[in-house]
Amino acid sequence: MPEEGEFYGKHGEPRKYDPTFKGPLQNRGCTDIVCCILFIVAILAYFAVGILAWSQGDPRKVIYPTDSRGQFCGHAGTPLEKKPYLFYFNIMKCASPMVLLEFQCPTTQMCVETCPDKFMTLVKAHYSQKDFDYYKNFCKEGVTNKMSAPEILKQGLCPAMLTPSVPFTRRCFPALGQKGGVITVGNFTHFEDGSGKRREAKDLVDGVKNATVVMEARQVVMKIFEDYTQSWYWILLGLVIAMLTSLLFIVLLRFLAGIMVWVMIALVILVIGYGIFHCYMEYAALKGEAGANVTLQELGFQTDFSVYLQIRQTWLAFMIILAIVDVIIILLLIFLRKRICIAIALIREASKAIGHVMSALFFPLFTFFLLAVVIAYWAVTAVFLSTSNQPVYKVFNESVCSHSRENCEPANYSTSPEKAECPDSQCLFAFYGGETAYHKYLIWLQFYNVFLFFWCANFVTALGQMTLAGAFASYYWAFVKPDDIPKCPLFSSLGRSLRYHTGTLAFGSFILSAIQIIRVLLEYLDHKLKGAHNKCTKFLLCCLKCCFWCLEKFIKFLNRNAYIMTAIYGKNFCSAARDAFFLLMRNMIRVAVLDKVTDFLLFLGKLLIVGLVGVFAFFFFSGRVKAFENTAPSLHYYWVPIITVAIGSYLIAHGFFSVYSMCVDTLFLCFLEDLERNDGSPERPYLMPESLQKVLKKKNKNEPAQ
Repeated sequence: MPEEGEFYGKHGEPRKYDPTFKGPLQNRGCTDIVCCILFIVAILAYFAVGILAWSQGDPRKVIYPTDSRGQFCGHAGTPLEKKPYLFYFNIMKCASPMVLLEFQCPTTQMCVETCPDKFMTLVKAHYSQKDFDYYKNFCKEGVTNKMSAPEILKQGLCPAMLTPSVPFTRRCFPALGQKGGVITVGNFTHFEDGSGKRREAKDLVDGVKNATVVMEARQVVMKIFEDYTQSWYWILLGLVIAMLTSLLFIVLLRFLAGIMVWVMIALVILVIGYGIFHCYMEYAALKGEAGANVTLQELGFQTDFSVYLQIRQTWLAFMIILAIVDVIIILLLIFLRKRICIAIALIREASKAIGHVMSALFFPLFTFFLLAVVIAYWAVTAVFLSTSNQPVYKVFNESVCSHSRENCEPANYSTSPEKAECPDSQCLFAFYGGETAYHKYLIWLQFYNVFLFFWCANFVTALGQMTLAGAFASYYWAFVKPDDIPKCPLFSSLGRSLRYHTGTLAFGSFILSAIQIIRVLLEYLDHKLKGAHNKCTKFLLCCLKCCFWCLEKFIKFLNRNAYIMTAIYGKNFCSAARDAFFLLMRNMIRVAVLDKVTDFLLFLGKLLIVGLVGVFAFFFFSGRVKAFENTAPSLHYYWVPIITVAIGSYLIAHGFFSVYSMCVDTLFLCFLEDLERNDGSPERPYLMPESLQKVLKKKNKNEPAQ
């Protein structure tokens, strides 16, 4: 037909019948050698960056608080080992805007054994030997009874006053409270600031607020870490349950594909329906409760996330979101009901293929291990790079000084010209930075670390896809199954991928990584420009983010099919991507009917496993079931293990179902080529299974009509 010829001319020529073709080619050569060399060089450079970071970095900078001399409080093996808390001479100076810029208060800070627990001024303590001995615990070395109070204050050896404090993230902050709606410190509404002035306790609030602006997030992280230490074994049990559930689903799909798909669809709808019902019950139970009608906007950001579960609007939002998801799934199932039977036949054939290549089910463990190594190396390198700065000291003073905020050296500052010009100034630790060539290019090293993380992670994923594709292609093109399937098809495919196609894997993963890093930069720009009110800029950024998101999805789809073609024919990336794209374009209707519907059904399977395990984790960790009240651990945030189990369950389910997904995609491409290579005659019989032949109304002509 002329239309068909014109169509094929635009999208390549269909595959010709080849009696010698028996599946993945054994005789093949190396592909994309230049990309392979570049990838190896990039990996070697990545190791060099890691070694450089480990030699320069110091993770203690993010673990221990740092005093005014740049020393770590409470660090084992140092003179300050028994002084774990950081004490501020004048916490009210922390209200300065410089705190938010440099994350360091413009006041002397020192490491102490305990935080002060009483009100005291230097002037009054100087009259009592006992009080002065206690006061000296919060002073610098060299303070003696012979020195007068004005002399001590002039030299900045002691704070002018002490206020009752409590340790918070290893720092001493005033013990603020409330009495009758009035802010108190140490149960007092007023205090003497050491200079003869009487101050209100509320004057300390701004200093504490600014000093803790960076610490609050750290406190939440510490609480989350404590929750993990209390519940890690229960989380591990939940992940084991998710793994066993996923394995059970795979086994049942092997023998009961049709029934399991419909059961899976029904259970997904029921689980989401229960979620809607539970949210409604929580919403109704909070009716009339004090403070439950506060809106999320009025509440603002709270570090204690359990507060959000005590307002009605949260449960209303959850209920609406779940209802929308349930309606979307039901509508999709209604429109795709005729296509699901075809997808079930493809899943049934994928189950048979996995049954003959059972080792493929455990291959995701190998991929997860490699990804864990990549993530761990990236995280450790990022921490060491971020802590490889040097301590920077700046001039801080109370009066006007031309050298204010200039860099200084604490060792010889007492004899420096700056000290002579500004007698009341001090050289204090400000932040970590550096002026050397290494520190100037530190941001580029971090960028390289992020880019290589994406490249290596995508390479590992691509290796898994090509390996599975080669194994399942060997199954499809075997004329007599399972006799013609080669021995150890998975390991043979892995060997071919690494030996011949490392460059192809590096090429495809590099393109994807470049797009992902651009998306990261766009997100960074969007975050930086949030305060701007330029609508044109916001619209442009939004369009760019949308375009690159679509481009990333397309490249992932194209790469996946290119790896399948490379696994079969041993071609380079560009040739394989072109062949796969044209093959799919020549069968656009079948792609929409079979491939995407199958992906949707497999996604429902993952959603069901996450839903079942997540509901079980919710009832266990929240203590809603009386049988688990004494068994469940006591936690700050019970949602921490629930979210961890849900995310872990999805990753586990995705690992198992990704084998199914890759099997379906591989069989689908082989099936399309089968339709082009063969016509069902005795000389050119279809290799597709009878179940697919029946659904597609195809049959081999040497078989009797059904």
